Amino acid sequence: MFYVDKRLQFPVRVETPNPVFARALQQAIGGVEGEIRVAMQYFFQACGARGNPKYRDLLMNTAAEELGHIEMLATAVALNLEGAPLSLQEEAAADPVAGAVMGGINLKNLLSAGLSAMPVDSDGVPFDMSHIYASGNIAADMGANVTAESTGRILATRLYNMTNDPGMKEMLAFLIARDTMHQNQWLAALEELGGHETVYPIPNSFPQSEENQDFSYAFLGFQRDGSEPVQGRWSEGASIDGNGTFTSRPMEPMGEEPNLGPARENSGAQAEQL
Repeated sequence: MFYVDKRLQFPVRVETPNPVFARALQQAIGGVEGEIRVAMQYFFQACGARGNPKYRDLLMNTAAEELGHIEMLATAVALNLEGAPLSLQEEAAADPVAGAVMGGINLKNLLSAGLSAMPVDSDGVPFDMSHIYASGNIAADMGANVTAESTGRILATRLYNMTNDPGMKEMLAFLIARDTMHQNQWLAALEELGGHETVYPIPNSFPQSEENQDFSYAFLGFQRDGSEPVQGRWSEGASIDGNGTFTSRPMEPMGEEPNLGPARENSGAQAEQL
């Protein structure tokens, strides 16, 4: 069950409307790094969360927060577009293509939404939910969430550096701070679940004795000349999960050349394939 409040989560004000920046803000709404992505990711993770109910509550509360961020950004897009110089709006009305190009307005914002935000990225491509990760494994989901917040924070800082508008900087500084918290809360959840020595490898419910342990902690090199693989922390010493020791070696083919045999009759293949 959800509730709505008429007030925004944080103040949104635009002193100098900028249609180009409105277009950039669309990436934070409907881009792969944006708020629709994380809101839906946390929501569906929460819907499928099993075990300790506090993780479901953690996810659902953060999903609700992200929905509020979408509202803030959508308001910012509209204010940046609606407050554009009247001459620009008149030009766009007379010649939408020319006006959009001159003003940097995304055509969808103008022609489909009447100078309002849409669930699209900065190029007008709709968000299609293909970047939603909800595996049903709480540790895997928390790892995916750290990545989602990391890329979201990168985007927010780029937007912050793109604008000189005090109101937009203030709003983005808030969003950047929340990204900081969210990264830390997902990492804290992973730590509470047992940290890297207990959580990994995911799923830790699968017995490692049943995997091919000759390859569990071997870094494999695929250089054609047979030279040694690149060396680093991943190639020697104790594994991060504490269950093995890193090694490295060139990889040699262990299988045979595939031969699928002739095609079946009536399969639509050429006669030479039968």
